[in-house]
Amino acid sequence: MAAAEPQGRFGQSVKGLLSDKVSACTTDVIALTKQILKGSRSSELLGQAARNMVLQEDSILHSEDSLRKMSIITTHLQYQQEAIQKNSHCRYFEGNTDS
Repeated sequence: MAAAEPQGRFGQSVKGLLSDKVSACTTDVIALTKQILKGSRSSELLGQAARNMVLQEDSILHSEDSLRKMSIITTHLQYQQEAIQKNSHCRYFEGNTDS
C-alpha cells in the first residue's frame, strides 16, 4: 500500500499541473480573442477614417473649384468696373466741352 501512495501523489500533482496549464491556456485564448476583437475594431475605425478622408477630399476639390470660379468672376467684375470708370470719365469730359 505504501507504493500506491506515491503514485497517488504523483497523479494529483500531474492533475494540478494539467489544471494550471489548462487555466493558463484559457487565459491566453481569452487574451487572444480580445486582441482579435480589438484589431477588428481598429480595422473598422481605419475604414471609417478612410471614408471620411475621401469625403473631405471631395469637399476640398469642390471648394477649390468654387474659389477658381470666384476668381474668374472677380476678374470680370474688375474689367466691368474699369469700363464703367472709363465710360463715365469720357462722358464727364464730353459734358464739360459744351460749356
